[in-house]
Amino acid sequence: MHRAARAVSATAMLAGSVVLGAGAAVAAPSGLPEPSGLPDPFAVIAPEADVAHHGHVLLWGAGLKVRMRIENHGPSSLAGVTVRVRTSVALAGRQELPQSCLQADRQTVLCRTGSLRADGAHERRLALELRLAARPDEVVVWVDTLWNDGATDRSPGNNDHEVLAPATGDEYVF
Repeated sequence: MHRAARAVSATAMLAGSVVLGAGAAVAAPSGLPEPSGLPDPFAVIAPEADVAHHGHVLLWGAGLKVRMRIENHGPSSLAGVTVRVRTSVALAGRQELPQSCLQADRQTVLCRTGSLRADGAHERRLALELRLAARPDEVVVWVDTLWNDGATDRSPGNNDHEVLAPATGDEYVF
């Protein structure tokens, strides 16, 4: 075969190739239709978890107590979860919060949990003693999961709560 013919043949082969790594090439079939309806073998599948928050809210004067336990009923374990607690009334200035929490804005506190095993037996507990900017007759508290390690949660009803707490000093459960 002539040198020019070999160069054309090699160029044609490389044009129909797919590079798979450091220098390896595999010829791509030509003229075949792309497979449809088949899962992409390189697609990343998100883990699935069932995060649950259960607890109570108590309002007295300008004080708001939020207590909860955070669990993961699986099937995947999680490296961490961020719980968001929002209030209908602004929080007073700086809050004394647990080390794992921060005040995101005037009405929102975010708390990280640490890892949660999939069996639900490894729960985390969170206790917040918040001060409100006013002494309301009632406050609405929203508790939800802001971040769950990228997992899908097909049962968000047990981690997304809205609680109305009148200023009675009684516990209102979620």
